[in-house]
Amino acid sequence: MSIEHSRTRIIVDGAVAGLMGAAVVAVWFLIFDSARGHPFETPALLALAILHYGASPAAVGLTTAQLVIEYSVAHLLAFVAVGMIGALLLEAAEREPTMTASLFIFLGAFEVFFVALVMLLGPQVMAVLTWWGIVVGNLMATAAMLAYFLVRHSSIGRSLLGPWLAVVREGVVAGLIGALTMIIWLFVYDAAFGSAFRTPMLLGAALLGARAVPGAAVSVPIVLGYAILHFGGFIAFGIAGAILMAATEKEPLLALGVVVVCVIFEVFFLGWVTLIDATVLQRTGWWKIVLGNLLALGAMTLFFLRNHPTVVSGMQKRWSLLERERETADYRRAPSA
Repeated sequence: MSIEHSRTRIIVDGAVAGLMGAAVVAVWFLIFDSARGHPFETPALLALAILHYGASPAAVGLTTAQLVIEYSVAHLLAFVAVGMIGALLLEAAEREPTMTASLFIFLGAFEVFFVALVMLLGPQVMAVLTWWGIVVGNLMATAAMLAYFLVRHSSIGRSLLGPWLAVVREGVVAGLIGALTMIIWLFVYDAAFGSAFRTPMLLGAALLGARAVPGAAVSVPIVLGYAILHFGGFIAFGIAGAILMAATEKEPLLALGVVVVCVIFEVFFLGWVTLIDATVLQRTGWWKIVLGNLLALGAMTLFFLRNHPTVVSGMQKRWSLLERERETADYRRAPSA
């Protein structure tokens, strides 16, 4: 590959990755703010906090639209710059694989730098901006940029993940199956009682800090915001389950760890929703959420068993071996007559 071609590739890959990351964050902010009833609030506040050192809108003398445009330009340029540095690091990693780790370190450092920059402006700014919404947006942007880079540099992805690439793919598919199962269950249940998407709307309102007026029309931004968090959570859970299922190839009883992870996932979700708004589970019906999660986990379990057909028999053999080992140990410890 010529030097000129390599430079062009770095510029194009970096620009495309940066544009993807910036677009993901922008769409997430739009959904997040619209769900809370304040479209474009986060970009405007970030412009005031970062570009104008926390000044008030009156002191700056700019409208919300002007602040959003101002932040969007800075936001886009920053992501394109990050994308180009990432492309440069990946280009180096193709020649020296040990350089691959530097990309993850750089992207992680960028996330920490951005959040720290906002934190330096004080707790009042962080409270108004809803810091976790910013973190979620940046994490999704990072994931999109990494996915693009690894697709463009597939050899690095294979050398970096190796056999784990199939495990991650299995986990993502399992997560999508679980998320869709849960969504279909909630939709069918709500539609049967004449209020389609009522449960996702209530859960989304609680998670996003929005208001859901009883009997009000379905808010598309709230439902979309919930769907993003819902699918993201299930995919993360699916990857964790896939890692445990991969480990069962050496120790079949580790499949029981999937059950433990399921219980933790269920308790965490219910506890998180209750912590945010204790009345949500009463309005939606906690048993409906639990049953939906059980259906989703059942669908994911069937998918995992289909991909790992020897797990059940392996668990039985391993358990029988442990029983024989225990009986042998008891016999050796028994006093002779």
